[in-house]
Amino acid sequence: MSSPGALFDWDGVIIDSSWHHERSWERLAAEEKRSLPPDHFKRGFGMKNEVIIPQLLGWTEDPEEIRRLSLRKEALYREIVRESGIEPLPGVKTFLERLRAAGIPCVIASSTHRENIDLSLAAMGLSGYFRDIVTAEDVSHGKPHPEPFLKAAAKAGRPPEHCVVFEDALTGIEAGIAAGAKVVAVATTNPREVLEKTGAARIVDRLDELEAVDLERLVG
Repeated sequence: MSSPGALFDWDGVIIDSSWHHERSWERLAAEEKRSLPPDHFKRGFGMKNEVIIPQLLGWTEDPEEIRRLSLRKEALYREIVRESGIEPLPGVKTFLERLRAAGIPCVIASSTHRENIDLSLAAMGLSGYFRDIVTAEDVSHGKPHPEPFLKAAAKAGRPPEHCVVFEDALTGIEAGIAAGAKVVAVATTNPREVLEKTGAARIVDRLDELEAVDLERLVG
């Protein structure tokens, strides 16, 4: 049987850009002279901007205005990354090296915009580890819908049942399970006691706790 596919969420799994994203929402709110609910960032974690802006922030229902605000927010994020830099989470590069050596195809599936991911991958020297990327622009339904991981599995060339999803967000874990994949929950955003209730097949603090053979066992 072929090797399993490895499908990665982005924020909280490969990088921690929560500081960068939170600052970008704050800059956008200041530019637009709008307010942000105190808990908006935690509640919106893992959601698409097109959901956050009308439903969570209540800023506007107009599709064109939502698109304008979303694009501006992402441009501000990239400005902040260029200003401050960004690093992969501990253990990420070691784990990606192991998967590459084992011939396991890796695909990113994220609600983040492609331009953001491309910029950060290049800055961290990780572009060559991933076969492809599925982003907000590629799907009609964001997580917790399984579409992002179903598309990522197809790009990995594996059925979803023969893939392992790496996620930190509850909506992403739900999406991975709904896609039919095995899910490894990464305890960067939520504590273990919360992740233990999600149905994830395994919980880790860092990706390099795993070897390539662990993925084969999970899907086996």
